[in-house]
Amino acid sequence: MARSVSYVSAAKLVSMARGNPRLAIIDVRDEERSYQAHIAGSHHFARGSFEARMPELVRAASGKDTLVFHCALSQVRGPTCAKMFSDYLRETKEDSGIKNIMVLERGFNGWEISGQPVCRCTDAPCKGTCS
Repeated sequence: MARSVSYVSAAKLVSMARGNPRLAIIDVRDEERSYQAHIAGSHHFARGSFEARMPELVRAASGKDTLVFHCALSQVRGPTCAKMFSDYLRETKEDSGIKNIMVLERGFNGWEISGQPVCRCTDAPCKGTCS
C-alpha cells in the first residue's frame, strides 16, 4: 500500500533512477509539456484529466514501486496529484505494489535549471532514449 507523499531533490532522483526499472516519473503539467522539454522516460498524465485517468496510471505503473510526480514548480499540481493518487490507492485498495509516492522538489523548472538532462521528443509515451 502506498505511503505518505515525500519530496526528492533532482540530484537524489538522478541517483535513484539510474538503472532502476521500478521507478516511474509522472509529469502532470498540462499543455506546457508540448512546447517545453520533459524528463526522459517520464509518463504524461496532465492535471486537467488526471482524476479520470488514475486507473490508467495504475496500469502504466505496473511493476513499479516508486512514483515521482512533478509539474513545472511542484508547488500545486505535482503535490496535489501525488496526494490524490495516494488517496486513490488507499480508497480502492489497489494492490499496485507502489510503496513510495514522491514529488520532485522545484519541479521540472528546477530539474532543468540544475543542469539535469531533458528530452524534447514528441513520442507518447517518451521512450526514455533522449539525452
